Amino acid sequence: MQAGNKRASALDRSAAVPLYHQIFLQLRDEILSGQRPHGSPIGTEKEISIAYAVSRITARRALAELAQHHFVARKRRVGTTVIYRPPVKPIEANMDQAVDSLIHFGRVTQVRVLALEKEPASAWVAETMRLGAGEWVLRADRVRYLDEEPLGYIISYVPIALADHITRKGLLHTPILKLIRSAGYQLGKATQTVAAMVADPKLCGTLAVEPRSAILRITRSVFDSGGRPLLLTIAHYRSDRYQLRLDLQH
Repeated sequence: MQAGNKRASALDRSAAVPLYHQIFLQLRDEILSGQRPHGSPIGTEKEISIAYAVSRITARRALAELAQHHFVARKRRVGTTVIYRPPVKPIEANMDQAVDSLIHFGRVTQVRVLALEKEPASAWVAETMRLGAGEWVLRADRVRYLDEEPLGYIISYVPIALADHITRKGLLHTPILKLIRSAGYQLGKATQTVAAMVADPKLCGTLAVEPRSAILRITRSVFDSGGRPLLLTIAHYRSDRYQLRLDLQH
């Protein structure tokens, strides 16, 4: 019921955008970001209506719009399943340079720690971090500021073994990657996905943007030298204040 409350609160019921389309946008963003990978089930009309506190008709229209845009397939007795596959190929980059850039970015921005707490990993977090279902992780929620204006809302997950090394005080002054390094872990590779999404009411309030503003969502997994996941970060940046640049060389 708690997850349902969070989803229901993500809808702006006073907006001109119909509720079914807001649900479509949120589910679409979860598919595009990999939270709902290819082949994963989407809730039934009844489950969607309960999760978002809307009517079955509204839930049906949201799922129909997902199917219309070829994100899901709906089959009788099978249910609704994600059929979308990302059409991108990975671009390789130097890990050390990327980490140095991220640490520098952390130094030139200011951070406010909203929450730091232990919690059972959701199904997607557990799968991404190669944990058992419901295994505990440490979650850190922060807002980054540049020139005293909000720039990004960042959620990070680390294995519970790192909990003693990731503190509120540390996060206020030190990028989380540097805290992980200081704990004696050697960083190996990382994967990163960048996608566009629209701001839900929570992001609008946190990042001080207009309703339904464009947001850059960056999902990053960092692994140790042995290939074990150390960090999962989901960052939401204001598109009017944040850009990504790649220097490509032959």
